[in-house]
Amino acid sequence: MKRLAILLLAAAALVLPAAAQTIDFTGAETLQLPRDTFLGSPVGVATNSKGHIFVFARNGEPTVTLGGSRAFAHGGSSLYEFAPDGKFVRQIGKQVYGFLAAQAVRVDAQDNIWVVDRYSSMVIKFHPDGTIAMLLGRKPESVDVPSAPNKGRQAAGAPEASGMQSDLFEGPTDVSWDRAGNIFVADGLGNARVAKFTRDGVFVKSWGSRGSDNGQFRTPHSVQVDADGNVYVADHGNKRVQVFDNDGNYKRAITNVGDPEALCITPGARPVLYVSNSNPYNDLDHGGEIYKLELSGSMQGQFGHAGKQLKEFGTATAIDCRGGNTLYVAEAGNWRVQKVVLH
Repeated sequence: MKRLAILLLAAAALVLPAAAQTIDFTGAETLQLPRDTFLGSPVGVATNSKGHIFVFARNGEPTVTLGGSRAFAHGGSSLYEFAPDGKFVRQIGKQVYGFLAAQAVRVDAQDNIWVVDRYSSMVIKFHPDGTIAMLLGRKPESVDVPSAPNKGRQAAGAPEASGMQSDLFEGPTDVSWDRAGNIFVADGLGNARVAKFTRDGVFVKSWGSRGSDNGQFRTPHSVQVDADGNVYVADHGNKRVQVFDNDGNYKRAITNVGDPEALCITPGARPVLYVSNSNPYNDLDHGGEIYKLELSGSMQGQFGHAGKQLKEFGTATAIDCRGGNTLYVAEAGNWRVQKVVLH
């Protein structure tokens, strides 16, 4: 009996986030907007190779017009660029047709800027100079209704239940790439899948369906790809990060990180994974930790907790970790981006 109790305690220690070592850190607000310009609710943050900071935020003046039996919407989100010292540089994509409700921003190895919009259901790639380079998805107002499911797009041999086999999204949440440039989109709010595209934007396949079994998702909220091409998905609602190979085959799950919302993998020879724990049941006074792990899932430590002061986090929806131990955290609940330096 005593041996059984010891085994149960050891098993609990493997899955309880509270067991993680606390990491010392500092937090600061460094972004400087022009007078009478407000950040709104920032849900995405990313940096480029020069240290410039990009923030995708929900703000602005959304408008809706009627055309026949459909509503046509635009506006409501803004993409900002800041210098490494936090000074405002420019606004990118003002009045872009696909900006409705910001969801994520990422910057690739060539400094192209990618944004994900949850309501327009589009992923938009900008060149570093701010011109549009590629569009993935289509706004709902431009989609045939009723649509024909799997219309000529069903991958060879793929079962009907393995997600919507289509290059149309329904509430996408994040985007990432592998070394070959293949694009991976977490299509998580309406669908429950990850969609894969070639570097040229040609749809390849998707995997996942709604549920809690291996390879299923509640809400795939964030996606990252490591140097070996493995795909990490924050399975928000199922309290785990699922790991797949490059073709979507399930490999393992990381379950000691609360209910994950944002993921970031550092570059370099010894990458680590950062995971934000969302506030449970919309309780803004609890949860909120950020975890630092080996890619294997082994815990290195945790820092922060829910709150409104510096060194606290209010619904951390995005993490940028290009700088290793220097992070930028987008806090949708606190309407800010916090610069975090780990010690």
